[in-house]
Amino acid sequence: MNIKDLYIDYFVSKGHKQIPSAPIVPENDPSVLFNTAGMQPLIPYLMGIKHPYGTRLVDYQKCIRTNDLDSIGDTTRYTFLEMLGNWSLGDYFKKESIGYSFEFLTKVLNIPVEKLAVTCFIGDDVIPRDEESANIWRSLGIKDKRIAFLGREDNFWIAGEFGPCGPDTEIFYFRSEDPVPEVFDPNDERWVEIWNNVFMQYSKNSDGTITDLPHKNVDTGMGVERITAVLEGVNDNYKASIWKNLISEIEKLSGVNYEGNEESIRIIADHIRSAVFIAADEAGIKPSNTDQGYILRRLIRRLIRHAKKLGIDLNSNFEEKLALIVINDYKKYYKELEKNANVVLEVLKNEKIKFNRTLEKGLKEFEKCIRNIDCKYLNKDLAFKLYDTYGFPIELTVEVADEHGMIVDVDGFYEKFKAHQDLSRAGSKEKFKGGLSGDGEMETKYHTATHLLNAALKIVVNKDVHQKGSNITPERMRFDFSCDHKLSDEEKKKTEELVNKWINQGLDVKVAEMSKEDALKSGAECMFIDKYPDIVTVYSIGDVSKELCGGPHVANTKELGKFKIVKEEASSAGVRRIKAVLE
Repeated sequence: MNIKDLYIDYFVSKGHKQIPSAPIVPENDPSVLFNTAGMQPLIPYLMGIKHPYGTRLVDYQKCIRTNDLDSIGDTTRYTFLEMLGNWSLGDYFKKESIGYSFEFLTKVLNIPVEKLAVTCFIGDDVIPRDEESANIWRSLGIKDKRIAFLGREDNFWIAGEFGPCGPDTEIFYFRSEDPVPEVFDPNDERWVEIWNNVFMQYSKNSDGTITDLPHKNVDTGMGVERITAVLEGVNDNYKASIWKNLISEIEKLSGVNYEGNEESIRIIADHIRSAVFIAADEAGIKPSNTDQGYILRRLIRRLIRHAKKLGIDLNSNFEEKLALIVINDYKKYYKELEKNANVVLEVLKNEKIKFNRTLEKGLKEFEKCIRNIDCKYLNKDLAFKLYDTYGFPIELTVEVADEHGMIVDVDGFYEKFKAHQDLSRAGSKEKFKGGLSGDGEMETKYHTATHLLNAALKIVVNKDVHQKGSNITPERMRFDFSCDHKLSDEEKKKTEELVNKWINQGLDVKVAEMSKEDALKSGAECMFIDKYPDIVTVYSIGDVSKELCGGPHVANTKELGKFKIVKEEASSAGVRRIKAVLE
């Protein structure tokens, strides 16, 4: 039986009412492009509005997540995914919720208890430690050594700035043939999170105070793709049964095997599935240069390019054959796929024809461009020409450039893009660019903290450590760096201590403009030298750090607060990732 059926049947037997999956495109919520989680359509009911189906709900929700779109191609990421969820709206709370999750995993899915571990909220000066959840897990047979307490970054949930919030408990499965460690280490990548139970028992008020909610809610989420891969014992999620029909057809159409061509086949499989669901949505999304239509266009054009790389005949109806497999595999659960099948096929065919007309010419233009320039840098004019004349989304240009070891002037592209588009199209920069696009107070602090972290890693780990990328939000920073090993606890501790030492020293942050040549002679570091113009901005933090950077930064390190590493993990081969917060 399908995992979705098992899940629904179990929770219906516990008094829950099944609710239909909400559309891919949110209704009455212009703040986001797509539904990204099972709880998103239920926010009004979690805030107190009565749900017509009652207080115990269960569903499977189709979701689209675009934050990792350019990372699709590895073993774990998808653009489209299904989330299983069950909710209590002022009905049961922690004991029942944890009990249901435990019973479903161990009795229905037959997962051995010894392969499970959990995390709970460690507490802070405002919210107490969640011993209640931990005690419930203990009563069910989870040993103390398999319970880890973590902070707000990992085990606390709030929908926005204010409103319902509370601790959560996450359930992990040991995904390895190795002996299961006696002690659970949340940073051990063999432990994979499979379920998250959020307990909304507080409300954060506009004045910052926290009060108890009169009606406590439970929101849980478990990914269908991940739990299926876990149950089937595969370490490559794309080898799970969910993908079998689709990948077999891609192999047949291309004449190549999955092994050795994994990246392109995963991208085609993920993108065709995602495109089918977006095009089938009742919102009537069509490929365009704005909002949801822009994502749909990117997905279709990227899968076409990878189909070409595999040798698939672009003049054939390959996209129709793949789309029909997706429709057939999912039509039992999502009726709109069969209902709107003709619309989906027409959207895919039309966009393929449109892109095919220019793809060959665009790639030839690209090859001509790189033959005529000496450096490994694609300027804004060429990037915009590929977009404006040949229909290459900037992300596609970046991807092709990366394959040739080149850097693209993305910021310059967006300057030209803004100058040629109306306001709504210009808004695409903020929606799709990601990365360091915010300049608020916390983002500014985190920008400066990345410089200190980079400098500390060079001292603690290796002088040859270099930044490979970063992503900043008002809540945290993510920093990728070259490193051939997992950092030890001692290395993490020393790095954290060194950054905090520099913060406490109150080092001034100074800025200067100079030629790129002089900047490099002065010892200034940068991530992509070819990206920068002839005159550059150099930020110096005391004698600790000197980097080319666009800023913005604080004036003195004392403004940063306390630096804390919350996680260190692999990003890709030879690249590690640190997630950190300023407290």
